[in-house]
Formats: sequence, C-alpha cells, structure tokens
Amino acid sequence: MKWPRTLILLIVSLAVIIARGENVKISGKVIDGEDKPVEFATVRIAGTAIGTNTDLQGLYSLTVAPKDTIDVIFSCIGFKEVKRQLIEPKGDVTLNVRLYTDEQVLDELEVVGFRDNVNGMQNIGTESLKTSPDASGGSVEAMLQTMAGVNSSNEMSSQYSVRGGSFDENSVYINGVEVYRPQLVRSGQQEGLSIINPDMVGNIKFSTGGFPARYSDKMSSALDITYREPEAIEFGASVSLMGGSLSFGQNSGKFSQLHGVRLKKNNSLLSSLETRGEYDPLYFDYQTDINFKPNDKLTFNLLGNISLNHYNFKPADRETTFGTTSDAKSFKVYFDGDEKDKFETYFGTFSALYKINRANTIGASLSAFLTNELVSYDISGEYWLDQAGTGGEESVGGELGVGKYMEHSRNRLRASVIQFALKGTSAVRANNFSYGISFQHEAFHDRTKEWEWRDSAGYSLPTAPEGVHLIYNMSSKQDIANNRLAFYLEDAVYLSNNFAYMTLNAGVRFSYWDFNKEFLVSPRVNFSVSPMNFTRWTYRIATGIYYQSPFYKEYRMALEDDLGNGYIVLNDKIKSPRSIQVVLGADYTFRMMNRPFKLTGEAYYKNLARLISYEYDNLKINYSGINDSKGYIMGLDMKLFGQFVEGTDSWITFSLMKTNQNINGKNVPLPSDQRYSVGLYFTDYFPKFPKLKFALRGIFSDGLTMTAPHVSRDISYFRAPAYKRVDIGLSYQLVGYTKDGVRPYNFWRHFKNITVAFDVFNLFDISNVSSYYWVTDVNDIQYAVPNYLTRRQFNLRLTVEL
Repeated sequence: MKWPRTLILLIVSLAVIIARGENVKISGKVIDGEDKPVEFATVRIAGTAIGTNTDLQGLYSLTVAPKDTIDVIFSCIGFKEVKRQLIEPKGDVTLNVRLYTDEQVLDELEVVGFRDNVNGMQNIGTESLKTSPDASGGSVEAMLQTMAGVNSSNEMSSQYSVRGGSFDENSVYINGVEVYRPQLVRSGQQEGLSIINPDMVGNIKFSTGGFPARYSDKMSSALDITYREPEAIEFGASVSLMGGSLSFGQNSGKFSQLHGVRLKKNNSLLSSLETRGEYDPLYFDYQTDINFKPNDKLTFNLLGNISLNHYNFKPADRETTFGTTSDAKSFKVYFDGDEKDKFETYFGTFSALYKINRANTIGASLSAFLTNELVSYDISGEYWLDQAGTGGEESVGGELGVGKYMEHSRNRLRASVIQFALKGTSAVRANNFSYGISFQHEAFHDRTKEWEWRDSAGYSLPTAPEGVHLIYNMSSKQDIANNRLAFYLEDAVYLSNNFAYMTLNAGVRFSYWDFNKEFLVSPRVNFSVSPMNFTRWTYRIATGIYYQSPFYKEYRMALEDDLGNGYIVLNDKIKSPRSIQVVLGADYTFRMMNRPFKLTGEAYYKNLARLISYEYDNLKINYSGINDSKGYIMGLDMKLFGQFVEGTDSWITFSLMKTNQNINGKNVPLPSDQRYSVGLYFTDYFPKFPKLKFALRGIFSDGLTMTAPHVSRDISYFRAPAYKRVDIGLSYQLVGYTKDGVRPYNFWRHFKNITVAFDVFNLFDISNVSSYYWVTDVNDIQYAVPNYLTRRQFNLRLTVEL
C-alpha cells in the first residue's frame, strides 16, 4: 500500500517546516531611476499566491514561510520586471529594488490600456463583484447599472439600456464570441440568471459609445468579458438565502480548466411582490472554460454553457393602493390558474489561436447558440377598483369598476445561431491591425398563441351585439432561416512626441444579410490625446455610423384580419436602424487627501434614422416591425472615481439625457427616455476592524415613458415615477490575507478566503413601478394600476475559497 509511505513523507515534511523556525519577513522600498518611490508596484513570491503592493512611499512588507530559496518578483505597469533570489533567508530581510522604465512596453497595448478609456473601451475592475449587494447575486450587469449613461429600472433583471437605447441594442461578448439572451422574457421573475458567471470573470471591457469596428452591428454599447485562467488548483463556494454557486479551477501550465455552477431559487425575494401566491422558480447554470497550450504558439479554447430557467407561479390575490393623497384608489384581484415558463439555452464555442511571431496572430472559432423557450399561462381574475377607504365588494358609492378577465398564452420559440469566424492581428511599426470575417446562420421556429378576454360590469370588451369578442389576440406560425456575412478591419496607432501621447483607432465594418438583401458599411473612428505638459488630462473624440441589425423579434410585424384577429408576418423589407454618433470626452486625474481620483466627462449626440418603433411592457419589447420613425438622442455623462476611503474604490455618476422620436409627424420621447440618473457605488471599512467592510449601491433615475396597451405614443403617453433604490451590504472576512498581504501559516492557510455577509435590499422600502395593469370599464375609461417591484428584503451570504 502507498498510503503509509505517503503519510510518513507528510509527517517528515511537517517536521522539517516546524524545525525551520519562524517565518521570514521581507520588507523594503521600491524606487525608480530618479530615486522616486514607485506607488502600487506589485511584489509577489514566485510560485505562490502570496503578494502585496507598495504604498504611496514605495514601501512594502510581506511574510512567507522559510524555504531554501525564495524568488521575489517586482513589477509595475511601464517598468521592467525585476526578480531577486534569496538563499536560505532567515528572520527579517530588507530588500530594496530599483525599477527602470521599459521604453518598449510603452509602445504595447497593455500600457495604453492602463488609461481608463482608450479605443472607446474602458477597463472595469472585477474586485467589486464579490462585495456588491444586489438582488441578482453580484452580477456584472448590476455593477454596470451604476455607471454613467447606463440605466435599469428593474433590480430582478440583468437587462439595461445605454444612452437612450433599448435593451436589444447592447452587444455582449464572452471570450471574443457574441452571446444572446432569451427572446420571450416578459419580466424579471422569468429571467433568472445572467449568462455571465461572475465567479469566472477575469477582465471586463465596456463602452457606452464609440466602440471599434470589431464589435457587431448594435447601436448603443459593447460589453467584452474575458474569463480568467486559474493560477493553480482552486475551489470556491457561495451560499445565500437566494441560492448558491460552486467553482473549480486548475492550471498545470499547458492545460487549464475553470468550471462554474450556479443555482438560484429566490422565493423570498418574489414573496415581497404585491401579487401573493405560490412562487416556485428554479434557475440553474453550468459553464466551463478549458484552455490547452501544446506549445508557446498555439492555444485551444473550449467554452460551454447550459442554462435552465424554470418559472412556475400560481397566483392567489393582490391588493394595490395607488394614486395621490387626494385621489387614492384601491385595486383588488382574486386569481385562478397558473403560469409555467421555461427558458433553456445552450451555448458552446471552440476556438484556436496561433501566434505566428511576435507581430502576427491568427485565430478561428466555431460557436453555436440554441434556445428553447416556452411561456404558458391560463390565469383568470375578478377585480374591484374603488376609491381607497370606501371600496370593497360591499361598496356602492366608492366603486369605480368591477369585472373579470382571462389571459391565455402558449408561446413557443426554438432558435439557433451558428457562427464560424476567422480573426487576426498584425503589428507593423506603430500600427496594430485587427481584422476578421464571420459567417452566421440563424434559424427560428415560432409558434405563438395568446389572447385576453375582459368583462367589465357584465359587458364584454369590446362590446359587440353579435357575441363575445376578445380584447386582444395574437397568433404566429413562422419557420425561417437566414444568413449573415460580416468583415471588419481596424487599425490602432499609438504615437508619442515631445508634445503629446496619442492613440488613434480607425476601422470599418461591412455586413450583408440575405433576409432583406441589405449591405451595410459602418466606419468608426476614435482618437485620444494626452498633452505632455498636462499629463493629468486626456481628451478624446469618437464618431461613426452604427447600425442595429434586426434580430428575429424586431422584424415581426403584427397585422389584423377582417374579423379583428391579430397575426404575425415577417417583414423582409425591414432596414437596419442607423445611428450617426459623435462623442466628446475628457479625463482628469488628480490626488485629493493624498489619494488617487479620476473625473470623467462625456458629451454625446446620436442622429437616428429608420427606427423601428417599440414599447416596453415590463421587460418585454413590442416592436412595430417597420421603419416608421426617426429622432435623436443627446446627453452628458459624468463620473468621479477614486478612493474616497483609503484602499477602497468607489464612484458616483451623474447623467443628463434628452431623446426625441418623430413618429407619424409628432415629436415624442423614446420609451427609454430617462432625463436624469444618479448612480453610486461606495465601499468602506472600519480602521480597528479592517476585515469588516461596508458596501452601498444606489440608483436614482427618472421614470420611463409609457403608453396604454395597443396605443401609439404619438396619440398619448405618460411618465412613470422615478426609480429609487439603495442596497447595502456588510461583510466580515473570517479567514484570509493579513494586513501584510499573506495568509496565516497554520491550518487556515488552505483557505484563501472565508467571508460572511449580510445584505439589505431596498433599504428604504420604496415601491418602484415596473409596469402597469390597465383596467377598462364599460364607458371605455382606462385606469393604470401600477405593478410594483420588490420591497425591502434581507439576505445572508457565506463565501469560501480554497
């Protein structure tokens, strides 16, 4: 047997470690070629997870277990890496190091990326994902919603709008491949988990406008996620009142793998909604990211995702009070029936990247996205609408409306998107070329059947003497396949002289869609400059012609037959909406309270043409299916980022926006019009208890503009109340790094982190509106009854990392 021998070796190893005595403390100072301290330089022990950063004076200190040889690595962006080897160190060791500027690195992309916004994409740190309190469980999208120009008015959803665009105008990439969301989602309750697993995220790039040509034909934003490679064997687990997650990673140098499993069952959160009943949601997600590097030149990657979101709901009743203090109303409903929805998506991609030499790379990828969606419900209800305080079933004088309704849906959608792509990069002196070509095949199987019947005060709506009619019905039976071809070429140039440091990204994107025989040309340019005499300032300008290439539900057009029955046809005459954009921006970096800060401002203007008008119904977007409007969007975004508390990053954002849509000759705001928005993410810790941390996430934004069902906004629209929400979280690290950046050398050294956290969602218990239920009486008077979002909720979290 091998176990006794292994046990003996383990005991001998432990004995040797104990015999070596106390840990070695390594400290010193890091300076540059001019004897100035280097701030925030990384000091780490090779082959371990032990490391720290220098402070404002360039000082560092860390503790490590004694070894025969210890390799200490010093690195910092813009400097050459330095490695020092200590032979049999003991006790306290002083190690001072001088770093020299790496002139060659200054010409590389990584250094320019250190500037927060270059080539239209800004780098966003991932540290806040684990501490941010949000109802979706630390999602990337929840953090984005506090950024300038990004808006969301539903805490249960990962959907967001950017600078006046719709939810569908945002492209999302994982490991360089575009991913898609389910198409039939109507509410945050159905949506479940975001496709992005926060436990696997390594790098986040995001653009609210002016993004380069490599990103697809979407008009508003680009989110580029890169999953990380684990450094060694790792394991993580998190459990809360709303669900849990597991992650496992391993890296042997040539082979690395990262797996993530998430399970969410947020009954407690849904129970705070005004509609009471039996909520039985179950959201499951599995993802894997595998890399194989047979040599230094070749890398293979496999990315896979299985997402199963099931939402079952049996409503019982709801009671909503709304209106003003002088004109308050009460809406009471008793329900019968249930809803059973499922959203199953499968996504996979296999890619290969070959590094020809230091200047050239080429890659190929094959990806597939499959979705199987079903929205099924049969729900009936009896309702009473009364003046508050005088209503009820026995009320006479206070009664405004009484009736019944029935809603039915059997909506099924199966869709597939298969893409093959070739990409490459070439560096020629100061030019960095990127290019690629892709072929995409799409197929859709759509079966829709939904209707609604209403009875108000004994009269069927609409009232018809010859029989009972439905107030709304729609059917669709479509099977379609189409193809898209795209090619892009862009050049990133990095220049510097005695006057300024400059970057220029210019590119063009060509695309063809055989469904409507449309050929698009999308030129895009982004330029930034940092004057040498004013290095704290960076100025940039971006412009381009962006298109919104319609996806399936955008070219579905609703028509009616002679009997008033609605049906769907696919509009092959549809054209891609166009947006001509101009963005002017500036960054100013400074120190306040001896801490780093950055103030960013951007002004933008979008000229919109060939728009496909739409209306929001909660998260569902109802498109007209035709190019029937034009308009513009203009606004200003401001962001202050920095260490309001030493050692922690926080930010506050402020946005102003104006939208205009000309539809049927009348100027009205877009459905996504939010005139103002304030976002806040703040972190703090307690000096006497540095492992006790506090995080606050707040959003205050203007309400969306809405219309009554089946009414165009050129006839009438109104604005919903402002969205106001504050979430807070308190976390305490039970086991983890010490203040010197190392873990204790005992049993707990096997644990990278153990943290317990307590969250309060919707701290001020504000009733935010997601949508409206419309009640129509026999006199054809409509009443908008608000559907409120979640109220105050509490959550406990436990996170363990090995």
